[in-house]
Amino acid sequence: MAYAKEVLHRAEARLDEARRQNDLDCDRRISAIYEKLPRLREIDRELRKTSAKVYAAAFRGSESPEQAMQTLRQENLSLQRERDWILESENIDPEDLEREPVCKLCGGSGWRGAAMCECLRELCRQEQKKVLMQAFGAGKESFEKFRLDVYPERIDPKLGISPRALMKRVYESAVSYTKTFSEGSDSLLFMGATGLGKTFLSGCIARAVADKGYSVCYVSAGKLFSDFETEKFRLKEDGALTGEYMETDLLIIDDLGTEMTTQFTVSALYQVVNGRLLSGKPTIVSTNLPDSELEARYSAQIASRLLGAYTLYQFCGTDVRLLKKMENRG
Repeated sequence: MAYAKEVLHRAEARLDEARRQNDLDCDRRISAIYEKLPRLREIDRELRKTSAKVYAAAFRGSESPEQAMQTLRQENLSLQRERDWILESENIDPEDLEREPVCKLCGGSGWRGAAMCECLRELCRQEQKKVLMQAFGAGKESFEKFRLDVYPERIDPKLGISPRALMKRVYESAVSYTKTFSEGSDSLLFMGATGLGKTFLSGCIARAVADKGYSVCYVSAGKLFSDFETEKFRLKEDGALTGEYMETDLLIIDDLGTEMTTQFTVSALYQVVNGRLLSGKPTIVSTNLPDSELEARYSAQIASRLLGAYTLYQFCGTDVRLLKKMENRG
């Protein structure tokens, strides 16, 4: 699961701070015990000198290494018994004198070999949620808040079904999509006029998928193309801005068709759409454009991939945002 660099950096910074704070807490706890029991400090110092004493005895040659080891063993046993007695009489847990790492699995590094440890992964999840909350307006999007009652019940003659019934199917499919989501899930194409809930439902999916621990990147089409342009024409570090769009577990491109279309944007869109299809990574694209305009606006190759390789969901009804404004006005 490839998290964005910004998300990973923030998570690693939080882990570094947790490790630093843990070290301080350990120092304070151990120092407080030693302040109260100076003899315990002396014993622990003596026990830590064991190896040095063995080498010193062997160097002096006053006794054989075996004799030196036997003498030190007896001394250590005596010190250990005294230490145990002090701890028991003072009702101190021996672990209180140990320096426990902030994470027992990775020692606080955040990595177990080349694999990310669960401690760092959890921090990445939390930081990713913050990013999504900013992208979707304080993170209000959730399936529980998706309102079907704002869609008309009257059957649309062109559809042969009411917008509410159709959107109920779309909603249920979205919920099912998140429940079974994996890195190889299908890509989705949300089509429909402005204000029908495409962005809101995308936010619901993003939040639910992120909660499962997958990396999610939400970006408007305009921002995506701007990043590709910046990287190409302003000599930014290769992949620094756009690498996430190819690597994230789920990419959500919102408002395709609202940007100014050029040969460059068409090329960038093809690179993302085709590249993620080839790597088997799911993408959700929302657009206000009808399918008849996709080929004219972009290209036959892009249109065939969006309409052929993506699962299409048609949104219909009355402008939801307008209805909500009218309701708020009373």
